[in-house]
Amino acid sequence: MLIYNTMSRKKENFEPIEEGKVRMYICGPTVYDYFHIGNGRTFVMADIIRRYLEYKNYKVKFVMNLTDVDDKIIKKSIEEKITSNEVAAKYIEAFFEDIQKLKIQKASLNPKATEHMPEIIELINSMVENGYAYNVDGNIFYNVKKFSSYGKLSGKNIDELEAGARVEINEEKQNPLDFALWKKAKEGEPFWDSPWGKGRPGWHIECSAMSTKHLGKTIDIHGGGSDLIFPHHENEIAQSEAANGQEFVKYWIHFGFLNFQNEKMSKSLGNFFTVRDVVKKFHGEVIRFFFCQAHYAAQLNFSDELLYSAQNGLEKIQTLYNKCSNELNSIAETNDGFDFEPFYKEFESAMDDDFNTPQAVAVIFNFVKSVNKKIAEDKSAGKVFLNGVKKFLELTAGNVLGILNEKELNYDVKLENNLINLLIELRKELKVQKNYKMADEIRDKLLKLGIQLEDGKEGTGFRKINAN
Repeated sequence: MLIYNTMSRKKENFEPIEEGKVRMYICGPTVYDYFHIGNGRTFVMADIIRRYLEYKNYKVKFVMNLTDVDDKIIKKSIEEKITSNEVAAKYIEAFFEDIQKLKIQKASLNPKATEHMPEIIELINSMVENGYAYNVDGNIFYNVKKFSSYGKLSGKNIDELEAGARVEINEEKQNPLDFALWKKAKEGEPFWDSPWGKGRPGWHIECSAMSTKHLGKTIDIHGGGSDLIFPHHENEIAQSEAANGQEFVKYWIHFGFLNFQNEKMSKSLGNFFTVRDVVKKFHGEVIRFFFCQAHYAAQLNFSDELLYSAQNGLEKIQTLYNKCSNELNSIAETNDGFDFEPFYKEFESAMDDDFNTPQAVAVIFNFVKSVNKKIAEDKSAGKVFLNGVKKFLELTAGNVLGILNEKELNYDVKLENNLINLLIELRKELKVQKNYKMADEIRDKLLKLGIQLEDGKEGTGFRKINAN
């Protein structure tokens, strides 16, 4: 199995620290708001990697942290006039609701920063004692000049960074690139007692402490969005290796941006869509399938049109699965001599090559095409054959990619959505003809059926709501 390692900038053969076991850490959400679909891509693709490792019979300990103390959480608490703890609790609950809709498997652990203050303080204290960190009136900063390989993950040169640093001017720092490990308490903010006085941790130190606590000083895989390479993951390496004196991570995996209109989707730019809004219009399986159509590290454009296209493609896989499930009880027990093995090998070959989901999806489509051809040519396809088809789809599309709906066997998504889109096109034509009365009647009658039309700059979409 080959994994592209951000650290070495090349594909490397995967060899875990302990045979048969994988320790995997993914940077989770800062819980101050509903997470957007761009974050959702990272969480879904990390879930697929974890699922495939388990498919390959690795025992995976999968840790995704929850950052529940942060400047953004404090700001939100002021805006909503509730405590920081209440903000965090509200959005942690929302996070788990939303990842369930995306069919993301539950992590082995979801540690919270606020529950790891002893470990955080111990880690910081070890860096203060060995000279990698310094105290300025209760604020503890990491001295990047002391860590000779600073920049090795991102490929950034520390001198060039310092020369062109666009960082907040802080006279307390010895170097503008130095970053906070511990922040002195300010009035009205949450705080904890420490050897340096009351305060709270910086963002980077939280992940170092939690990964070390639950996975050990050196872990197999650490991942997150590409925007975390610098400074977050670079700083995690500097902290962890300074404190523990050994390699922090063997394989670094980073997920590409989800773009909207060719621009990175982010809350700061305001061009984002929350997962809970998107799942009102598209099933979680459709969203996952959309993500699978691009390599995890590549940038991917997001639009309703692309999701509708993914929905239509996924329906071909789902239809075959439904057909096999519905016909199994009514056919003879015969062996049809269909060779499934090449398809398993091709699927695994694709996923073994740095988790190449687009190629894996192509294998599944080729399998569906071959099976449909056999069914069309041989009307007497037997139970052994259909069971084999069902098993292949369950193991690949279901267990690994998480794109198969194994419950709603008779739900024809494609037909329903095509009919709705047909009515949307008819309404559009009526509006061109200035027949607004009939156009409004279509909208109102769809609403009574539980279909709410949403007019926007890019056209008319729809979402399902509770019918009147």
